[in-house]
Formats: sequence, structure tokens, C-alpha cells
Amino acid sequence: MTQAPSQSSYDVVIVGGAMFGSSVAWFLTDNPDFDGSILVVERDPTYEFASTSHTNSCMRQQFSAEINVKVSQFAAEYVKNFRTFMGDDPRVPHPRLQSYGYMYLADNDDFAATLRESQRIQAACGAGTKHMTRDEIAAAYPFYNLDDIIAANHNLVDEGYFDGATLFDWWKRAARERGVEYLTNEVIAMNRNAANSRVESVILKSGEVVSCGTVVNASGPRAVLTSRMAGIEIPVEPRKRYTFIFEAENPLDRDLPLTIDPSGVHMRTDGTYYLAGCPPDEDPAVEYDDFVQDHSLWENKVWPVLATRIPQFEAIKLRNSWVGHYAYNTFDQNAILGPHTEVENFIFVNGFSGHGFQQSPAMGRGTAEWITHGTYRSLDLTPFHYDRIEKGAKFVEKAVI
Repeated sequence: MTQAPSQSSYDVVIVGGAMFGSSVAWFLTDNPDFDGSILVVERDPTYEFASTSHTNSCMRQQFSAEINVKVSQFAAEYVKNFRTFMGDDPRVPHPRLQSYGYMYLADNDDFAATLRESQRIQAACGAGTKHMTRDEIAAAYPFYNLDDIIAANHNLVDEGYFDGATLFDWWKRAARERGVEYLTNEVIAMNRNAANSRVESVILKSGEVVSCGTVVNASGPRAVLTSRMAGIEIPVEPRKRYTFIFEAENPLDRDLPLTIDPSGVHMRTDGTYYLAGCPPDEDPAVEYDDFVQDHSLWENKVWPVLATRIPQFEAIKLRNSWVGHYAYNTFDQNAILGPHTEVENFIFVNGFSGHGFQQSPAMGRGTAEWITHGTYRSLDLTPFHYDRIEKGAKFVEKAVI
């Protein structure tokens, strides 16, 4: 059932109300210099198929680009001080950041050298990443089979798993309480001015035409469908990513770091169970409503890798599994932010390629700053701006999972 907007004009219209739409909405309300009206248009308020609902809520500082490290460092600060950031509201819980870290395993000299260089960049940013020899890995985590491993990077400080659903819930709830209007509806078209330099209004599925000062594309894997309404093409497509929850007959005696195996399979502790994930062997774009699982992936790829890397995982039982969609940036697998080069009031928050939950605090804050001030007041996020797409200048990040 679609809903009609309460006004005919808004200062900001956000297309998509999941993690990023709600992050931008809340941070706008939290910016003392912003006093405009905000409409969030969400086609599915259950978020059943949104990437937000399928996330593994992981957080890492192990990136090769300094700005990506700093973005995640703010996320860690934000999660650890969530109630404070939410205005010391006593209703707001204290989400936990479980810092068992990422463990990047290298099975060749080139990747080991890349890990060493990344560790230096991360350390310069204040991250706790350590470069480890095979003997050091074995001493800390004796359950690994390291026959083919020569080195690793690991960080036990502000890196691991967090309750992203709590952030999302409270951003949405608090934004509404502060006057943001959430509308169950769908933007189906946009009207530009005569010079094609601005979006003047959006047209809703229910027929209303809503004038807008700024449009924010927060449409996740559907981002290109939204941008095309403004005559803009962006390299974002939905790609399947698999998650498996399993139980071990012989559980490990300590937390399993989020381990990135050279095969591409990753695994980590998940409460009393364990979680594993991977892309499919063939990784094409898929239809927006395609969440069909390939059940052979578990038997033929994931389970054999788990049992090889951790012999105690030879006896495990699959408890649950699901498929989610990455909003995959085919250009360089990094976020697309900021304004379009010609349609100046069309703002991107797109293409996070699996980094979205951990980047949502910094990106939401930064986007709110850009809308309010026309510049960034905290982290300089211009390296992520859309104009690099037009220039063909890729944002280089070596640590993409």
C-alpha cells in the first residue's frame, strides 16, 4: 500500500530508506546548520530483500587506501560511543564491537608484500594491524592448517563484528522523531530543469509530483535504476554473495578471526556457531529479485575449504544460509559519492561493493555535510566522488573482498 507525501516540496528527497538512506537522513537532522525538510521514499518498508537485511555486519581497518582506513576508524568510534552520538538518549543501547579482527592469509610472496605495505599504511593511521609470520600465526591460532601459508595480517583493535542492525534501527527511529518523513512509495521518474542542470521534482508511483532541492540516490543495488531517471549512468549492479551459518562438532577453544582464505572463502566466529561466506565461482550481474541459492556451492567449495584450513571443521553441520546482493561498483569496487558533474543537485551514496555497513557512519555524516555546506567538515571524501568515473580514474583499493 503506497502512501501519499504530506507536502508537495522538500529540501531533500532521499531515494531508498535502508542503511544509507537512513544514515544520511539522521546525520542531516544532527547537523546544527541544516534546518530543511527531508523525505525518504522506500519501496519496501520491510527491507526483506535489501542489502541491509543480508549484511554480515563486519568492520575492518585493513584497507590499503588511507581514507578507507579512516572511514572505518570513525565507524569504530561511532559504534563504541553510539549512545553519546545519539544525544545520550537513555533508550539507545550500547552495541558491542567484537574485536577478534580480520586475518588475511597470504600463500605467495606478492600478496605477502602487499600485506606488509598495507600494514605500514594502517599503522601510520594508528591502526593496530600486525604483520605475522607463519610461526606467529600458529602460536596465536594453532587450529589453522598453515602448510601453504607464508604470512598474514591481523588486527585485534576495533576490528571484527558489530550490531549494524541496531544502528540502522535507531537512525530510522530517531530521524522520524526529528521530523523526517518516511514514505512507503516508489520514485518512478524525475523532472529536470530546462538546462538539465538540476532535478526539479520526482514523480511517485502513486502519481504525486514532489519538488525537491536535493535528490540523494541511496538505492543500493538498484542505484542505476534511480540514476537513469535523471539521465545518469553509473557502474553499479547487483551481484550475489552467499552466507552460511554452521555448527562445529568440535568447537574451537578461542574466537575465530574473520579469516580471508586465499580461496576467497571467509569464515568467522558467530556466537555459538560459525559464519562463512563467498562469491559464486561465476559472478555475473543478476536480476534485482534473484535470490535463488546455488546449494552446490556449500558442498563443492565452502565446506572443503573450511575443512582444509581448519581440520576441526571436518565435522560441521550447516544450520542456515542465505543470498544477499552487493551493490557492486564494476569500475573500481569503491563507493560513489558526491554530486553529479552536470546534474548538480543529484547526490550519490552508491556502489559500496560490500563495505557499506562499516562505512555508513562516515559516509552518512559526510554526505550530510556536503548537502548542508557544499564541502566536507570532517573527513575529506572527495576521492570517492562521481567525477572519477567520468575521468576513468580508478580509486585503487587492494583489499577488496
